[in-house]
Amino acid sequence: MDATFDKVVDPAELPTDVGALQEMIRELLDLLRSKDRQVEVLQYKLEALLRARFGPRAEKLDPAQLRLFAQQILAEAEQTCAAEEPPAATERPRRRNGHGRRKLPENLPVKREVIDVPPEQKICGCCGKEMVPIGEETSRKLDYIPASMYILEQARPKYACPHCQEGGVVIADNPRQAIEKGLPGPGLLAQVITSKYCDHLPLNRQEDIFARFGVEIPRSTQCGWMGASAKLLSPLVELMTERVLAGGSIHTDDTPVAVLDRDRDKTRQGRVWAYVGDEFQPYIVYDYTASRARDGPAAFLDTYEGYLHADAYGGYDGIYAGEKVIEVLCWAHARRKFYDAQGSDPARATVALAYIRELYKVERAAKELYQQQGLGDDARPLGAIRLELRRARAVELLEKFELWMRVQMDGRAADGTVVPGGPVLPQSPLGGAIGYALGNWEALKRYAENGELDIDNNAAERAERPVAIGRKNYMFFGSDNGGRTAAVLYSLVASAKRHGLDVFAYLRDVIARISDQPTSRLEELLPDQWKLAQLHRAAE
Repeated sequence: MDATFDKVVDPAELPTDVGALQEMIRELLDLLRSKDRQVEVLQYKLEALLRARFGPRAEKLDPAQLRLFAQQILAEAEQTCAAEEPPAATERPRRRNGHGRRKLPENLPVKREVIDVPPEQKICGCCGKEMVPIGEETSRKLDYIPASMYILEQARPKYACPHCQEGGVVIADNPRQAIEKGLPGPGLLAQVITSKYCDHLPLNRQEDIFARFGVEIPRSTQCGWMGASAKLLSPLVELMTERVLAGGSIHTDDTPVAVLDRDRDKTRQGRVWAYVGDEFQPYIVYDYTASRARDGPAAFLDTYEGYLHADAYGGYDGIYAGEKVIEVLCWAHARRKFYDAQGSDPARATVALAYIRELYKVERAAKELYQQQGLGDDARPLGAIRLELRRARAVELLEKFELWMRVQMDGRAADGTVVPGGPVLPQSPLGGAIGYALGNWEALKRYAENGELDIDNNAAERAERPVAIGRKNYMFFGSDNGGRTAAVLYSLVASAKRHGLDVFAYLRDVIARISDQPTSRLEELLPDQWKLAQLHRAAE
């Protein structure tokens, strides 16, 4: 703020020279514009904080806003869709409201309990003879038996020849254990891993649960088991990593985690990076780094060649510098910036959101067509359907959106007319949103050139959600080694969940088998291969 106007100026002290007065007015106008920008920025930050603290998480648009500010955009989009409409899709079935009792699963065991009448009531009150059963009424309820622990005693009989003394003694080899000379069996290890990395249950709470069975297992002991399990399962995660890096596209994101540091009085911040493989390499692997330095993703993606879905984090710039890795940015990130700008410039921010909404409609239409076509021999893959619709609709929408943003920044249309509201200030929230989109435009529109690419990076954000939930419960990693252990175990849990597996059953079987599994057959333990084997076994 200019100190000239910090205090009220006495009119008697104003200069009489017209030029001096004009200069003072210019300074005053500049000051007012500067204050307006400061107020706008502060209001934007305040609204963002209030929305983060008290507002809804979902970025939903009011339909009335779209009708008020974006009728032209929606009309143009409808004309485009009508001009190049794909085969008509049948109306989606109405979603049930979720009320009413759901059907009980058929795979659960049934325990039958007969509730009979007393013997004296089985005598007919009319003739005095005994009644006979003529049927029954049944009702079903869900009940629960608490999980139980048991002691597995492994006996190895010894054999010797009673007729000679030099025949020796024969005994079976001791089976290899998940943790040599350790107490836990595969089921107990799988339970602790599943509880912490799938159900977000910290080790101290599991310690209390085990105590109810009369078994004392300190959290420090469980922590050692997790480290040993991660070491045992690392070859399988390394194989999953190789498969992910061999794919054509990867989604990646990172999230902070607190890490204990013995050299400090407080925790420091580490990072867990998620790498989501494409549909042909359907695995999710995690990597832990002690910081957010670019060395982490650069080392992980050193051999990768393909598309990389990510945000605009500068640490990826070096990865994109070569020709091996191609940048694909996330439209959800771009949309969020326009959503946050509604408070300062609602009319134009809503128009931008309408454009993005139309881009997402194309994606939904492609998915609906893919789901409706069935599984026949003539069924088309999702990538082919998406590419066709993107070329027919999304490319034109992207061109119009880019032109609209440039016009808003310039303040004038191609014919020289001034746009309502004037040029968007680069320092304003809307100016920042448009600047982000135009500055990364090539990477934002790249998804439209390949049907196998996604419009956003939500797959990676979903993959980071278990870590974000887990850190609210266990609070921090005990060390960098603890972070690396978590990355291995999260990789197996997330990949198993991606294939709809029972995480506990999968981990128990893998832990029991992996010590004796030849390296050449390690792929049999991958989640998708394990699932296929289970299906074949069930079909026999």
